[in-house]
Amino acid sequence: MTINVNIDLGYEFDVKASIDEVFNVLADVPTSASHFPKVDKLVDLGGGAYRWEMAKIGIAQINLQTIYASKYVSDRAKGTVVWTPVKGEGNALVSGNWKISTKKKATHIVLQIQGDLSIPLPGLMKMVVAPVVEGEFEKMIEQYIDNLTKRFGGEA
Repeated sequence: MTINVNIDLGYEFDVKASIDEVFNVLADVPTSASHFPKVDKLVDLGGGAYRWEMAKIGIAQINLQTIYASKYVSDRAKGTVVWTPVKGEGNALVSGNWKISTKKKATHIVLQIQGDLSIPLPGLMKMVVAPVVEGEFEKMIEQYIDNLTKRFGGEA
């Protein structure tokens, strides 16, 4: 029996770094992933696809590990990095995009991320586990943004 937890998050922020520097970091998946917390392993599957193996998290007597793969396509002219799920890899489907643009004295970054995690637990556990998983995911994304913001010289 499994429960599904859906995540849909969006963030906007401005950084001091140039648009080229921001794009170069975000379009390079291993470099970008190095700023993401709790990544146990990032595996290059070839063709712009990567499998993310996250560190296990413990909730009471339950240990959960999220594993998923996404294919990345970057477009410097549009200022976008888009990722789509690779089916059949792990226990989650994750998609999203970065949109990067120039402001007067800053680079504007928009992050959209959607996830659908399948967790092997009885359906009765959903009310307890889903909010914890959602909260953990949100904290990791916010830490990721903080780490990237520091990498880009702070918020503008």
